[in-house]
Amino acid sequence: MRLLNGSSSAEAGLLAFLPEPMARTDTGGKQMLGWNHPPEHMGMVHEHWRQYEAMSIYWHLGLAMVYTFLMFSSLIGNGLVAYAFFTCKALRTPSNILIVNQVGMDMMMFVNIPWLIVNSVAGHIVGWETGCDVYAFFGAVGGMGSAMNNAIIAFDRYRTIAFPIDGRMSGKQTTALAIFAWLWALPFSILPMVQVLGGKFVPEGFLTSCSFDFLTDGDETRFFMATIFTWAYAIPVTLISIFYSKLFGKVREHSAMLAAQAKKMNMKSLQSNADADKESAEIKIAKIAFTIFFLFIVAWTPYAVVAFVGAFGDRSLLSPVTTMLPAIAAKVVSCIDPWIYALNHPRFRAEIEKMVPCLKGQPKKPKSDAASDSKSVATEATGDAS
Repeated sequence: MRLLNGSSSAEAGLLAFLPEPMARTDTGGKQMLGWNHPPEHMGMVHEHWRQYEAMSIYWHLGLAMVYTFLMFSSLIGNGLVAYAFFTCKALRTPSNILIVNQVGMDMMMFVNIPWLIVNSVAGHIVGWETGCDVYAFFGAVGGMGSAMNNAIIAFDRYRTIAFPIDGRMSGKQTTALAIFAWLWALPFSILPMVQVLGGKFVPEGFLTSCSFDFLTDGDETRFFMATIFTWAYAIPVTLISIFYSKLFGKVREHSAMLAAQAKKMNMKSLQSNADADKESAEIKIAKIAFTIFFLFIVAWTPYAVVAFVGAFGDRSLLSPVTTMLPAIAAKVVSCIDPWIYALNHPRFRAEIEKMVPCLKGQPKKPKSDAASDSKSVATEATGDAS
């Protein structure tokens, strides 16, 4: 048996089960990326990666440990949100259909995490070309579907808050839009599997994960990458930006109008407490959705930049580590999403606290109670002074 990257006897036990590879070394005898790929599968490793020294087994095991943590975080978080939705009738609202749809997208990313852990221990894609295609397919559907689902959530929040009387969508409408998000993700997830229009799935970074081929020279590859960048990133982000800009513009406009009317009538506010609380809850949910969008931008923008640099820029900037970190960030956000909903969405939080009491914090006093308490304290202080 051969050892990954050389090496110490401490690594022997971890790698004893690996198949005998066709070792590739540089003139100094160092093993290079792709060293453990048999000749019949060496074609899946782009020449760009073969110039880098193979990653140490400690890199792979460290990555496996990170992904193990993410796997449990994603499973618990997404599981709690999905369970709360399907067991609590009050949560099965049209808007929340989109939240559960987001859970579905995140679970597509989750499917890849155990696989990546196994790949990291093995030091290569388990299943070779077929495994690479299946792995990348799940990631592509989860990523592109999540982008469009975020755009639909932004549209739903805009309609609900800007047009509270007749703007809310029905269950059939939100279900149709949820299905549309999945359909949106399919074309550019399937085309690379059949290698149509210049796209294909290949190993990247540490060669333990797969994504779109952005390194092969040629106009077809560049055209495919430009198209998928527009489809999977630019269009959803543009739609989300438009809807949230219009939403927050409407909120400011509405608040200014109410304040002006109240001033004319010499009143503190024209809203009843119930209306104010309802509007506050809707705005809070919109802020949660915006946070998810922000995390999407933070997670996927580096990945989009890496792909664009690979297709159109200076590829010397793309080392195994610089391409692997954005891939990790994309997985991390799919694990964080459900916790943002679970801990901040008022209704979801209430239901999840029933299932997991340890998540329950100190109850907040209603504003009316707080005002009453402060008034009582002031009265007592006045009495003591007299």
